[in-house]
Amino acid sequence: MNYFKSFSEKINSGKIGDFTAAALELFHFQSRNNKVYRDYITARNIQPEKISRLTDIPYLPISFFKSEKVVSGPEEQFDQYYSSSGTTGMQHSRHYIWSKAFYLSHAVNLFEGVYGSLKDFHILALLPSYMEREGSSLVDMAACFIEKSRSEHSGFYLYEHEALLEKIRVLRAGKRKVLLMGVTFALLDLAEKVADHTDFGNLIVMETGGMKGRRKEMVREEVHDHLKKSFGLDHIHSEYGMTELMSQAYSPGDGRFWETPSLRVLIRDAYDPFHMVKDRSGAINIIDLANVHSCAFLETQDLGKKNKDGSFSVLGRMDNSEIRGCNLMIN
Repeated sequence: MNYFKSFSEKINSGKIGDFTAAALELFHFQSRNNKVYRDYITARNIQPEKISRLTDIPYLPISFFKSEKVVSGPEEQFDQYYSSSGTTGMQHSRHYIWSKAFYLSHAVNLFEGVYGSLKDFHILALLPSYMEREGSSLVDMAACFIEKSRSEHSGFYLYEHEALLEKIRVLRAGKRKVLLMGVTFALLDLAEKVADHTDFGNLIVMETGGMKGRRKEMVREEVHDHLKKSFGLDHIHSEYGMTELMSQAYSPGDGRFWETPSLRVLIRDAYDPFHMVKDRSGAINIIDLANVHSCAFLETQDLGKKNKDGSFSVLGRMDNSEIRGCNLMIN
């Protein structure tokens, strides 16, 4: 646990330094101490001591979080976890963690690095289905944001659409910004209740993904266009995260997400998972240094591309991949 503590303190202090050096250090630590990752590396006949570039690091398929306890250390030292959402009958991921306090402080740092102090916001969280089960990292993050905002108006909502809209109307003329964080299907349900020509003032709408089989599937642009029209906004913001990650990335409204000091995205060939590509779309690999306790090098089932400005776009899901509760939008 001492390594986790020292490495996480480096992350929270913002003094990661050279990302490549930090990632390679973490890779060599996890290749020795993470049994699931070590067995995967061995099965691929890879010699960790010969890895010296990010593109050569083997990325663990994210599906291992469904069937294995992916931890860097003795399994008995890990007893708390976050679990993924999903439709009935799906096998859910479990991300065993060493410290919820670290996850939450890191989430606050990432958010405030993009949007400024949470004390400048009223946080309204519209997260039905996530709140109705245990083990959601998104709900824990939203609860932390609500607490850090120190606003008596911040809080959670399930299906109280009229009450939520009235709260937004009350707050729209205040000095603080209003952040409405919502799962996609719930935001679309709320949008149907909005009267025409309503002025929502300083409202920021942030979708966190998730149709959960509640509505027909829509591409992200269609969702955003619908929400922009209903709420009278120029932009809809987005959060990109998942149970298996400790870091989040944010989009300010154009569908482009920005990497953070702890998170990098690489694109692999959708048909050759061991080959990285540039200047074209493919499947997303992620390095999340905040996953110091589990596995920082993940092969996801999301499709995406890196943009020339350094941002990345999420384009949907790979064919035949299991639909995840956090993202049912296919583009």
